[in-house]
Amino acid sequence: MNTMMNSDTIAAISTPHGVGGIAVIRVSGEDAARIVQQRWKGAPIAQMQSHTAHLGHVVDTNGACLDEVVLTLFRTPHSFTGENVIEISCHGSTYIQQQIVNALIDAGCRPATAGEFTQRAFANGKIDLSQAEAIADLIASASKTAHRVAMNQMRGAFSRRLSELRAQLLQFVSLIELELDFSEEDVSFADRTELVNLARHIQHIITTLAQSYRAGNAIKNGFPVAIVGQTNAGKSTLLNALLGDDKALVSHIKGTTRDVIEDTITIDGTLFRFIDTAGIRQSDDIVENMGIERAYQKLHEAQLALWVIDPNEPTAEVAAFCSEIQQRCQGKPLIIVINKIDSATPDAISQVQHIIAQQLPQEMTHHIIHISAKQGDHLDALRQSIVAEAAIPAVADDEAVIVTNARHYEALTRANEAISRSLQGLENRLSGDLVSQDIRECMHYLGEITGEITTNDILAEIFTHFCIGK
Repeated sequence: MNTMMNSDTIAAISTPHGVGGIAVIRVSGEDAARIVQQRWKGAPIAQMQSHTAHLGHVVDTNGACLDEVVLTLFRTPHSFTGENVIEISCHGSTYIQQQIVNALIDAGCRPATAGEFTQRAFANGKIDLSQAEAIADLIASASKTAHRVAMNQMRGAFSRRLSELRAQLLQFVSLIELELDFSEEDVSFADRTELVNLARHIQHIITTLAQSYRAGNAIKNGFPVAIVGQTNAGKSTLLNALLGDDKALVSHIKGTTRDVIEDTITIDGTLFRFIDTAGIRQSDDIVENMGIERAYQKLHEAQLALWVIDPNEPTAEVAAFCSEIQQRCQGKPLIIVINKIDSATPDAISQVQHIIAQQLPQEMTHHIIHISAKQGDHLDALRQSIVAEAAIPAVADDEAVIVTNARHYEALTRANEAISRSLQGLENRLSGDLVSQDIRECMHYLGEITGEITTNDILAEIFTHFCIGK
């Protein structure tokens, strides 16, 4: 993999743009020590031990002091990139940061491209491709669960699982191909029943990993929750109450929300993406109808629906909406939120519950929450119900693997198709060379995930999404 990287020494600011207490400038490459020494006033870098920090000054090309800094040295191969790495911690002034980078470039560094430090770590065998992608996920993690999943992947839990699978597949294909080499001698090296059992075991693991992507994608990007209901039921008020911010406009006028409004919050360590939709009703307004169509679309895409009901509205409207909910929420968790309990009478609330019990199947009505979004009553109970219905898997084990990356999911899907074909071939007693081809194809797709099999196009697509300095 080293052939895809050049020998330039690169430099970049690794901390986010802006003013802060300190900033870190990273340098990596064979000549890192020689180049930085030209701009360093302090203990000789050549005499420093690896993994030590030293106080000194960085100067410009004219020898003028730019800043008092702390220089930390990591010698090859014991560094993040596997190369000689120097990190310069300076004051957080954007002017100082840029002047130090300019001084290093004048001394012989090249500006790093997006993700180039991580790409060098991958090229030098410090991490595999799935671990490299986990670094980006770790940086972007916005919840406890997302952080834990990314940490597990970065530490190699996913890589080890895939390595075990590839080892089993390699044993699998070796036995089959060994039989082919001795086919004329009628020698059998593998019992077909054992091979079928092994193929089923591998298929089960791959299927389980692929199926975890639904939860993994929700963990990474926010579990999507659609807030639906009729006009003026209090959907926008509920969104604002959950977010603790006036994100959506609230008015007594029906049809105020005409477009989709989204925002995220973390509940019990999990990121949720709440989607406020237009109120659903019969309307002659073209724009409002466009909003209603988007509401249906978001309801289809969401993994959980909150049906917000105003018990003060005519019960006939609630009854009519029941059929819509039943049709649109097939197989989707549903929480029925009876809102405005601060202004509704007990009889009105009881009538709404009676209609729901009559109109909706029992499995869709077991979760009914009474709240006042305006007053904030019982919102904690609603949050608990949302977490329970989301059923995000706990990530307590350091070896737990949940797939969060679309590229990994696609590769697992293709690997699953290949192992399924090989299993079918074994059960139908197809020729060993045909079965072997499918097994090798399965190994190929698993290898694409970790980077054992890859192309420069795939690498470019992955690493250009990183920030510069990482």
